[in-house]
Amino acid sequence: MNYINLLLPSILEGLEVTLSVFFLTLILSIPLGILVALVKLSKIKPLNYLTNIYIWIMRGTPLLLQLIVIFFGLPLIGIIFNRFEAAIVAFVLNYTAYFAEIFRSGIKDIDKGQFEAAEILGFSKWYTFKKIILPQTTKKILPSIANEVITLIKDTSLVYVVGLGELLRAGKIASNRDASLMPLFIVGAIYLILIAILTQIFLRLEKKYSYYR
Repeated sequence: MNYINLLLPSILEGLEVTLSVFFLTLILSIPLGILVALVKLSKIKPLNYLTNIYIWIMRGTPLLLQLIVIFFGLPLIGIIFNRFEAAIVAFVLNYTAYFAEIFRSGIKDIDKGQFEAAEILGFSKWYTFKKIILPQTTKKILPSIANEVITLIKDTSLVYVVGLGELLRAGKIASNRDASLMPLFIVGAIYLILIAILTQIFLRLEKKYSYYR
């Protein structure tokens, strides 16, 4: 118990970084993902082309590589981020692309008749999207969103590459220092708890949207 108490400060410090990256990525990438999905579904060909290229690059290259390029590569052309900023930029760009594809497939799956009916009733495009299309889309894509969110909490361990002391790195340092696997078991338990909480949140969300058939 005394050993665990000694580990707690560094573990909690790493957890703070992990949760900061996680929440900021979610807060920024989900709205941006919706926006990119709408742009990709638009009839403006140049924008379609640019979003296709962006999504292709983000989904086709490893997040680890994107972190390295943003933190170590961009300074070569005069674009400099600190460690935390570089992590957030890389994660948001990466996850926006994934969320965009999820939302795009969900929106395309909505019956076109609903768009036409809303137009006949005189609803604005924004009102139609916000009140009719988005709730149904959300219900359809919740399982996919849940998978991405759970992946995100584990992907935060990649920020070690830019020198951030996230949860797993804190556990590794303690494990190497003390020649013990206990810190890694504690870190693993924390990840499991976080994923269990997220799973429960998404189960509640699925119930909330269950009235959309």
